Amino acid sequence: MTKNSLDRAVVVTGASTGIGRAAVAKAVRAGAHVFASVRKQADADSLKAEFGEGVSPLLFDVADEAAVLAGAAQVAQALGGRRLFGLVNNAGIAVPGPLLHLDTEELRRQFEINLFGVHNVTRAFADLLGADPQRTGKPGRIVMISSVGGQNGAPFVGPYASSKFALEGYSQSLRRELMLYGVDVIVIGPGAIATPIWDKAEQNDLKRFNNTPYAPMLQRVADYMLKQGREGLPPSDVGDLIWHCLSDPKPKVRYPILRNPFMDRTLPRLMNPRTVDKIIAKRLGFPNRS
Repeated sequence: MTKNSLDRAVVVTGASTGIGRAAVAKAVRAGAHVFASVRKQADADSLKAEFGEGVSPLLFDVADEAAVLAGAAQVAQALGGRRLFGLVNNAGIAVPGPLLHLDTEELRRQFEINLFGVHNVTRAFADLLGADPQRTGKPGRIVMISSVGGQNGAPFVGPYASSKFALEGYSQSLRRELMLYGVDVIVIGPGAIATPIWDKAEQNDLKRFNNTPYAPMLQRVADYMLKQGREGLPPSDVGDLIWHCLSDPKPKVRYPILRNPFMDRTLPRLMNPRTVDKIIAKRLGFPNRS
């Protein structure tokens, strides 16, 4: 670990695969030292094997506040009196299913990771980013990994969309509050990205909803999301954008990153929401109730 790399030290959560790992790779190539959080020792070993001295793994689950604080203490010790260059809140999960048939505990689990976990991490690393005036260096930045689902709630991913909508509001308020310390907050809203999450989606047991009226529509949505995901943008594109957010002198407050921006973002915004609802209902095979 060199002095120069510590002057550009970055924390990335959920770094085992996909966007998180791509963010690690880009930051290391750019000369930063990355503190990469994972939940399993095997993933920590894999990161060390690939990136060597460029990475220091942190073992914690973002939902475990005590473990997150321990990870922050580990980073503080390594940094000495320096400030963090950046924090990338990437860790997240997706709980699928029709909302009427999901119990509150499942919704709570979704928020525990995607929102409360972000809060745990943000609070734990805030002093290292700039809230502690005793540290030296420029204030760091926080990059929040949201989703196209953070601005558009699709059927059967209600818990995930709800958590990302909440993250967008959290990030906007946080950005305005952290102006006190000079710490910026930037949101990235990816569309479909070709990551292992889509292979995991096949393993999600949606059969428990077979006795509900939504059963035929659920399979169509699952097939569509798998297809979109496997044809999605490579994670490296998001990794490059994350580094841009951390290093650009004048970043925007939010960046969408979509394979087809017009169809996925612009057109739905131009259309009447009721029209969009009808298009979705027709595609899913909902009965015509009008």
